[in-house]
Amino acid sequence: MEIGPAKILRRALGLRPAGPHYFFRRHTVFVRISHWVNAGCLLFLLMSGLQIFNAHPALYWGKSSDFDHPVLSLTAQDTDQGMIGVTQIGPWRFDTTGVLGASDVDGIRTARGFPDWATLPGPQWLAMGRLWHFAFAWLFAINGLLFWAYAAALGHARRDLLPTKGDLAQLPRQIANHIKLKFPRGEGAKRYNTLQKLAYLFVIFGLGPLIVLTGLTMSPTMDSAFPQLLWIFGGRQSARTIHFICAFSFLGFLVVHIVMVILSGGWNNLRAMITGSYAIEDNKDG
Repeated sequence: MEIGPAKILRRALGLRPAGPHYFFRRHTVFVRISHWVNAGCLLFLLMSGLQIFNAHPALYWGKSSDFDHPVLSLTAQDTDQGMIGVTQIGPWRFDTTGVLGASDVDGIRTARGFPDWATLPGPQWLAMGRLWHFAFAWLFAINGLLFWAYAAALGHARRDLLPTKGDLAQLPRQIANHIKLKFPRGEGAKRYNTLQKLAYLFVIFGLGPLIVLTGLTMSPTMDSAFPQLLWIFGGRQSARTIHFICAFSFLGFLVVHIVMVILSGGWNNLRAMITGSYAIEDNKDG
């Protein structure tokens, strides 16, 4: 069996399958639309969220801000050599000049948590960042609720996402196959593998609700209507920290997801999420 960069490149470019194959309807219209709406929402939510974070680039745990003991902070410090960026995680401090804490804006070193290329809008503009964030947060939440209703009505979650005992028994072998960049082919490509099922379940039914609930907990209006939220998350500052962790968990998932999409057959996967049609090899030689 051929292994190496040439095989990986052909899969990424969609040049496989080279032999007999047929097309399989992999994703419904609703799943495809929901997928792309979520992708756009997450991009705008992350960038506008970093804009909001820059207004006070520090995280705390508990009900109030403990300025002397942040969980994380991105600050600037003036030295004899000029301004430097300092990232503090618990008791540890790191020089992150040029990226975090202090970065160049129009050629001038500026105190800024995240650089302007990572935020929406680029310039420091809290009010506009909040408008972008809230608009796409509602779209993200509504899209998620519609997907939940769809999954429940058609049995999508139970049929396609819930791992069986057989799936879990195969988990060690599937992890080894992914490390070797050996992905399912033929009939096996019609179904999500165990790693995909666990990842999608965690993101859709774990991270998604958690990031929405922690976002609502940071709103004084929602706290008045649902004071239980503050009790559940241990205070507004704890909710803000969890919200931040969830956001970067989403980012990590997206990076891994994109890499796996490319390595397992970039164009074939992309076509399936645009048109619904996925090319299935008519042989089982891997």
